[in-house]
Amino acid sequence: MSILDTRPALRSGGLSTGFLRIELMRMLRNRRTVIFSLIMPPLFFVIFGTNSGYRSESFGSGNVTGYVMVSMAVYGAMLATTSGGAMVAVERAVGWSRQLRLTPLRPLAYVATKIIIAMVLGFFSVAVVFAVGSVLGAHLSASAWVGCFLIAWIGSLVFAAFGLFMGYLLPSENVMQLLGPVLALLSFAGGLFMPLHGWFETVSKVIPTNGVAVLARAPFAEPSAGSILLAIVNVLVWAAVFAGGAALLFRRDTAR
Repeated sequence: MSILDTRPALRSGGLSTGFLRIELMRMLRNRRTVIFSLIMPPLFFVIFGTNSGYRSESFGSGNVTGYVMVSMAVYGAMLATTSGGAMVAVERAVGWSRQLRLTPLRPLAYVATKIIIAMVLGFFSVAVVFAVGSVLGAHLSASAWVGCFLIAWIGSLVFAAFGLFMGYLLPSENVMQLLGPVLALLSFAGGLFMPLHGWFETVSKVIPTNGVAVLARAPFAEPSAGSILLAIVNVLVWAAVFAGGAALLFRRDTAR
């Protein structure tokens, strides 16, 4: 289906429900992305977070199993949204970007569409991890369940923008191979998989994953006000950097 014939909103350069639907179906056909986003994070949670000792060991107002669950939810949302955004690399290779040059689609509308679709997959990734955690011993207060879920999901906007940025920066044959190790490195360096100490902890505060992880755990981990403020700055700065870079590269890629 040609995007030239989808919806008047697209012709005016704005968001289109028809375009959103097409993009969602295209992403869901990528089985590798869906499997990695929806299966790996809950599997990692089961492996690393369901030790009987973790269920009885407290962490803030929750338990260690809850800590691991929230961490894996952030990781899953990061995988989902980054992969969804990075699909633009494949689209560029098959000529999708060249087709966009024939339309009045604005860079902001296209970037917003890609981010929305990535966030849909991120929502389901967080939901699956939380569902498994609720059955296998994660303990959080009612407000923390809701707060952690929403922050883990909404915070993954940073990684949707990151995926877009990398998708325009790298060639299609390399982007997905590179993103896997990069995301793993960011997860470890940002303290997503385990608490960091000393100079490792200091350095981790400038890593994108750290800001989202600190905020996602805040409803039960009881961080200091300074840590929360620093995490908010971290998230906002990286979101601006990645979104701005993605928009700039899109303009260059679809220059008429």
